[in-house]
Amino acid sequence: MHAIVLGAGVVGLTTAWYLQADGHQVTVIERNDDVASETSFANGGQLSYSYVAPLAAPGVLSKLPNWLLRRDSPVRFRPRVDLQQWRWLLQFARACTLRQSELSTRRLLSLSFLSRGLMDELLAGEPDLSFDHANAGKLVVYRTRAAFDAARHLLDYQRSLGCEQEALDADACIAKEPALAHLAGQLQGGIFTGSEDSGDCYQFCVGMMRLLRRRGVAFRFGTTVTQLRRTSGRRVTASADDEDLKADHIVIATGASSVPLLATLGIRVPLYPLKGYSLTAPLDAGAIAPRISITDYERKMVYARLGDRLRIAGMADITGRRADMDPRRVATLRAEATAMFPGVADFDKADAWCGLRPATPKGLPIIDRTPFGNLWLNIGQGALGFTLALASGRLIGDLVSGRQSAISREGFGLADT
Repeated sequence: MHAIVLGAGVVGLTTAWYLQADGHQVTVIERNDDVASETSFANGGQLSYSYVAPLAAPGVLSKLPNWLLRRDSPVRFRPRVDLQQWRWLLQFARACTLRQSELSTRRLLSLSFLSRGLMDELLAGEPDLSFDHANAGKLVVYRTRAAFDAARHLLDYQRSLGCEQEALDADACIAKEPALAHLAGQLQGGIFTGSEDSGDCYQFCVGMMRLLRRRGVAFRFGTTVTQLRRTSGRRVTASADDEDLKADHIVIATGASSVPLLATLGIRVPLYPLKGYSLTAPLDAGAIAPRISITDYERKMVYARLGDRLRIAGMADITGRRADMDPRRVATLRAEATAMFPGVADFDKADAWCGLRPATPKGLPIIDRTPFGNLWLNIGQGALGFTLALASGRLIGDLVSGRQSAISREGFGLADT
């Protein structure tokens, strides 16, 4: 059968991978001129399989007033005359409970652990797939005793869900990652997870495109699908300008732009873009740069080593649907990076980027069928697109092929949001 995948970001490409593996003729449709040109281009670079807790958590609402008053806040909100923004915020507030957070975390972990296994399988089968991949682990560092104590109390719960982690005091953190030595007086401790990976998502996508083309997958770049139209028998065709793109199956993997597209069919999805920022800086020769992926818990900043570059990422701006770059947010990133790892790179000359991460209020992606027999959804991975992409693509392949899913899909349906 012929399957069309709308979107050539990391989720769209992994969807195409598993559909092609099931024997479908696959065409990937992308409005840009290259793969991974939007949200996947310069994300945080962490394949964070054990750190998938949703943004909606019990302590978030109490922190919001302080965050919203700070110019360097990790979360920023700008109200819009936008009913969808306010509806999303209300649903988000309702999801900020311990019960919902733990349920979402368990479901996300099942998806991320599947992704980790699939990544191992992919790399074993395709050893030439090169994207600065490294398995150096991840260290989350804490600057306050209260935050570190809370993290240690969560260790047993995390272990019960299959995470292998260890708590380290400040000296052990520095022994694990010497690039943190200058912060000795500021750190209370950290949680280290040895199974975490890092990699360049754009390079991964370019490599996947080459593999897919080798397997006969077609790509159409510069093609914008503007409408989904009902046809007979509760099926759908996609329209790009005056051309109808008919297929046996159509998978929507277009991130935040899925919302207006699905609205043409009357399908409402609770997605809202959380704008994130990153810097990518070439490392100075001879610098003592981090090897391990680092997350600065209080600052909500992540640092990932990508070969001879350092990727710094952070922020969650609920400010609208445009990926326009705010120089003040970029300046905050530069200042944080300079303070965290002074002397490893010229962060003033680092490449800056911002992108829209398509998030659901509960933090769970939508991987599901629709009321239309040939239309499928693979959207809403938020900041975890790279981490969850392979498993998300596999679940869509299972759905389309009508076989039992590799894991439970409970929580990932359109009705669950």
